[in-house]
Amino acid sequence: MTHDRVIQVTVSAGVATLTLDSPENRNALSRALRGQLRAALTDALADDAVRVIVLDHTGRVFCSGMDLAEAAGGSSQEQGVNEFPELLRLIWSSPKPVVAVVRGPARAGGVGLAAACDVVVAASSASFAFSEVRLGLVPAVISAVVLPRMTPHVAHRLMLTGEVFDAATAAGGGLVDLVAEPAELDAVVAGQLTALAAGAPVALAETKRLLRSRQPDLEFGELLTLSARFFAGEEGQEGIASFREKRPARWVPRTD
Repeated sequence: MTHDRVIQVTVSAGVATLTLDSPENRNALSRALRGQLRAALTDALADDAVRVIVLDHTGRVFCSGMDLAEAAGGSSQEQGVNEFPELLRLIWSSPKPVVAVVRGPARAGGVGLAAACDVVVAASSASFAFSEVRLGLVPAVISAVVLPRMTPHVAHRLMLTGEVFDAATAAGGGLVDLVAEPAELDAVVAGQLTALAAGAPVALAETKRLLRSRQPDLEFGELLTLSARFFAGEEGQEGIASFREKRPARWVPRTD
């Protein structure tokens, strides 16, 4: 049984907290979650009382990436990844600082969601993976926000291997800004929110615009085409099926 609402929103003391609340499917980027998160971000950006936006989550997993159940069988035009660039742009270009709180695993598109934020605070127990290649997919769309953050050779290795890596590795590679023990995570986040709220709103917005202007523009055209094509393609559909059926994909070498 799923929730009607998969994004919970609270606004207090100038902070809008948008909580991914679909633990039944590991906070996957389903059609419902994408739509509700887009609406919540739009509302928070339009609310003059909101100074800072926080992206948090319920359940063990921060976000497992695109909803693979919805991705099964669709054409490239029907893939949910087509809606993802708009979400990433809303966060990336937000004039209000956006803080990601990663308490548990982040995978594929979930890593991209965090990477688009201004500040990423992770629990020491959190883990990350660019799992796309193991599913016959390409981390094309998320590369637009991940690569400006990460040390190139670290991103290169982790995107090619699809290996799971810990919060310390994520911080060392530039993906995560601050790592805290789980019991101390909320205090560390609160400290960042206090620091961000001390900045003048217009000055913060202009500073963020200045910082983003030093980074590549988010151009998703070819990246989106590549992602959607692989989601709908032969390898992608086999990878999705193998994941859902809990079996190795057919390209994985068999050992005798």
